[in-house]
Amino acid sequence: MAQRWETLERIPAPAMTPKFGPLTGMRVLTTGGYLALPRAAVMLGEFGAEVVYLELPGHGDNFRSFSPMIEDPNGKKVGSAWAAMRRNILSVTLQTNLRKNPEAREIFNCLIKEADVWIESVVWLEKLGLSDKDLLEINPKLVICHISGYGKPEFGGDPAICDKAAYDISGQAASGWMIQNGEPDGVPMRGNPGLSDFTTGYSAVIGVLLAYINAQKTGQGQVVDASMFEAQAMYIQDYVTAWVEAGVMKPRTGSKQFNFQPYDVFLARDGKYVAMGGFGPAVFERIVRALDLDPEYYTRDSTGNGVEAVNSPKGREFDAYVRKWVADRDAKDVVAHMDKFKVAAQVVVDAQDIATDPHWIERGDIVKYEDQELGRDITAVGVIPKLSGTPGQIWRGAPRLGQDTDLVLKTLCGYSEEEILAFREKGLI
Repeated sequence: MAQRWETLERIPAPAMTPKFGPLTGMRVLTTGGYLALPRAAVMLGEFGAEVVYLELPGHGDNFRSFSPMIEDPNGKKVGSAWAAMRRNILSVTLQTNLRKNPEAREIFNCLIKEADVWIESVVWLEKLGLSDKDLLEINPKLVICHISGYGKPEFGGDPAICDKAAYDISGQAASGWMIQNGEPDGVPMRGNPGLSDFTTGYSAVIGVLLAYINAQKTGQGQVVDASMFEAQAMYIQDYVTAWVEAGVMKPRTGSKQFNFQPYDVFLARDGKYVAMGGFGPAVFERIVRALDLDPEYYTRDSTGNGVEAVNSPKGREFDAYVRKWVADRDAKDVVAHMDKFKVAAQVVVDAQDIATDPHWIERGDIVKYEDQELGRDITAVGVIPKLSGTPGQIWRGAPRLGQDTDLVLKTLCGYSEEEILAFREKGLI
């Protein structure tokens, strides 16, 4: 007797979400949570992919209760991270221990049959009864994306390391990125919030799109391996090359650049900070003139270019002058003055600054949409990047737990209301 998934016909996407964006026609299934996976899934969803987000019945994604919480007068609560970072997805509850629950496996197989992409970050796939080979037999065109700390052993490396537990902080530590950040006399600094998670999410998106394009051309799916330490390693620039080829171990310098100046965060008179700097002869001369200094005395080669120049008596003198010059002025006045000389300078902003900034607002970077749990509009950052012809959009806020279970099982898998009710009574959904 044929299993249900074997008899399913392809239901074109989107079948349950609006049609928009360059990824319309793509359907994404996810298994897992936290930051890297949902960053990838939501970005795909913001550009038109139909995203089915699997959560455990009764529990759901941990970010639903991740503080700080947003609360309405009626006592409804939702984590601000969930509300801001789980939009444009369909929430389906399903027990994912497929070895233990054959009916859940049948549901999952049906969803795989109807998907173009499956993204997972659950790590213990074999324990759950999942394998790439089985899923590609169900759907040969499927793009499978594994998100992990250290990569899948099928792509090389030490299997024991691939099996290590990992979070954002360990991804940053293992990549060579963390050791370069922090104050010179301090500890290595983690990029907050969740930098390695986000870079891994973007790496996963790139890998998925490359594999998806190939699958559309050839009809052949494949596996994408998106590891946290490798995704973050793409941001370490020439750290390894400088050491191996030049014998230079780049030091921690805080926000200050170690081999040219000015390039740092400076404290202004009003207690705000100004990020300011520039690289290259023309920019350095504009900075010197903006500071009303003599460009023939404070030359780039003697003052601002190279480790020796930065640390020379004249280089330290120049640095002290810049700090004093900024400290004698309010941050906005420093920026306004530097703008006249085309010098990159920016007040270091906080959330209040961002939420009320006309530039952010006019570019559509501050948006409102209805959170499904609260039933009211919330404010969040908009869709990035921007496309002129097929822009992304936010069609719905973060869903309630299992909000779309019935819709998805009926639409994609052909289950009846009676069958869905039976699954619910068994605790499978």
